[in-house]
Amino acid sequence: MEQPPLPQRPSVPARHRSRDLGIVIGTSAPGPRDAITDVPGVRVGHATVRREPDVHSGVTAVVPDRIGPHTPLAAGVFTGNGYGKLVGTTQLAELGALETPILLTSTLSAFRVADALVGWMLERPGCEEVLSLNPVVGECNDGLLSDIRSRPVREEHVRAALDTASDGPVAEGCVGAGTGTVALGFKAGIGTASRVVDLGGHRFTAGVLVQANFGGTLRVLGRVITPRSLGVEGQAPDPGTGSCVIVVATDAPLDARRLTRAARRAVFALARTGAAYSHGSGDYAVAFSTAAPSAVPVADAELGPLFEAVLDGVEEAVLNSLLAATTTTGFDGRTVPALPADALLTALGAPPRTPPR
Repeated sequence: MEQPPLPQRPSVPARHRSRDLGIVIGTSAPGPRDAITDVPGVRVGHATVRREPDVHSGVTAVVPDRIGPHTPLAAGVFTGNGYGKLVGTTQLAELGALETPILLTSTLSAFRVADALVGWMLERPGCEEVLSLNPVVGECNDGLLSDIRSRPVREEHVRAALDTASDGPVAEGCVGAGTGTVALGFKAGIGTASRVVDLGGHRFTAGVLVQANFGGTLRVLGRVITPRSLGVEGQAPDPGTGSCVIVVATDAPLDARRLTRAARRAVFALARTGAAYSHGSGDYAVAFSTAAPSAVPVADAELGPLFEAVLDGVEEAVLNSLLAATTTTGFDGRTVPALPADALLTALGAPPRTPPR
């Protein structure tokens, strides 16, 4: 089997994104930020909750501009393995309609976050008479590094993430809902990526954001990478535990059924990164479209490039979450190492590249 091309080793600062290192996933071009915010009308905000050494947690908000119970967005959801607490799943699956921003947080804080999201939504213009609302909140368990029982994420953190959400570059790694998460033997966190695709002669963007906290053995460009192979020491998690929540956004006109198909590919993409899909994993994807409700959906037969974009984007976003994260010592003195970029490039066999003058 032909191996993927090797990346070229650049001269870069301490933490990086995969493209900074010449590690390119797939052939489609990214958007200008290579982030979910490349999709028009999508913003992202974080609130990080850190009290050394015991608390490393937070909340991340994916905020579509046009959102509310009277202006829902078409959406789909897919569960790879359901050992998790994705609040709002049943109504989202039943109606195919997203009524609120999507928030990500720590497992035992998910319910406080959902309550705070409802309060924030009820204050929005047009929600004065709302009597029913379906908040969507995903979670990962950051209990390896954070005192999860303290439930540190509170209403003020939720509001901060929502109110500061921006359509600019997205912070990655140990930030927001990714502050205390771990994946594939290394410190992980939030990661994002995007792709621009042609569907039926029209250009659209597909963006993804991941909260990476899942078990397995890391694979990069098809090669197995372990902490031991990189000479890294630390408290690696049980490779059979963990979860990942993925948000997919696109401006392509897709209905709920087609968005569910895209969400499936997002969970499938975790296999490329080495996910274990274990008994204890909560592997979820929520996909939504910002297109106008009156737009004619892209035909199923034309969705191939979008599916490929989601697969490539998730793979890159997971790698970005690892490369952006930093070694963290947390609850009970446990230390989880970051993925070292230089050692990774050496393991991939990347030749050195002369820094630009």
